[in-house]
Amino acid sequence: MDINLWNPSGHLSVLAILITALLLGMVHGITPDEHTWPITFSYSVGSYSSRGGRKMGFLFSLAFTFQRALASELAFLALSQFEFANRWGYEVYFVVGIVMWLSGLYILNRGTAWHLFDFGHRHAHAQTAEPAQEPRPLPRYMPLVHGFIAGWGVGAFAVIIYTVLAPQMPTVWVGWVPGALFGLGTMLMQVVLGGLFGAWMSRRHLPESVRVYVARKMSGRTLAGGGIGFIIVALLGILFPTVISNLAVVTPLHIHNLHNLGVGFFLAVILLFSVATWAFWKSVREGAHLSERQIAKSHA
Repeated sequence: MDINLWNPSGHLSVLAILITALLLGMVHGITPDEHTWPITFSYSVGSYSSRGGRKMGFLFSLAFTFQRALASELAFLALSQFEFANRWGYEVYFVVGIVMWLSGLYILNRGTAWHLFDFGHRHAHAQTAEPAQEPRPLPRYMPLVHGFIAGWGVGAFAVIIYTVLAPQMPTVWVGWVPGALFGLGTMLMQVVLGGLFGAWMSRRHLPESVRVYVARKMSGRTLAGGGIGFIIVALLGILFPTVISNLAVVTPLHIHNLHNLGVGFFLAVILLFSVATWAFWKSVREGAHLSERQIAKSHA
């Protein structure tokens, strides 16, 4: 049995289809991807633990798996290319960006007015030297909502599932299986990555009294900043689709997400980690100041 993850084509056996879908999902989950990494990272660091990060990765990819199974069945029923995914790629970016931005604002704004560009509540600092109130935890259903929406994004993996693997399934009753296995492969890797992201946050040398504050602030700022980035890229893609799609660097690696480094790589790696670095630095500074004030109060 010849498994080709780069360009599966021709008539495949059912077993080959299922193995290919699962392995493609694992590659998708571990490589930088705008549909997974920015969201999983942002939620996982807010959990400030390996276990919490794994849970965030699981919840996000659980809804993602459901979406891919649904879309796989729709592709089987169409028996042709899943065209709407290609047409609405940048619109999906826009919706994902809106959800990220609103999620970030939800975390950052407790008992204060919402601000479009001020992730740090400058008005709170103007009133008191102490940082703003402890950011609120994100509802557990938000990663599920985000995973379902993000799953409608299109890429090389989605095209293979919808146009090659799903249409070759033998009956309508199992048309959803390639998408489900792809989602499960992604879930496995996202749970691992979520645990690593959460563990990284938990191992920062921060006082216990401010660890939650810093983790949630960083999570909120990363979500809000990343969301604005998604929105900007989406609008540029809608207005200038050809120009944005052609902005890519081709590498010799025949691995999807690593061969053609385009807008997805920019969102998942360059933008994400730039915003996360700034968010971590700013949140740690505020956390250190909060710790100093708490110590001073205890000695008063």
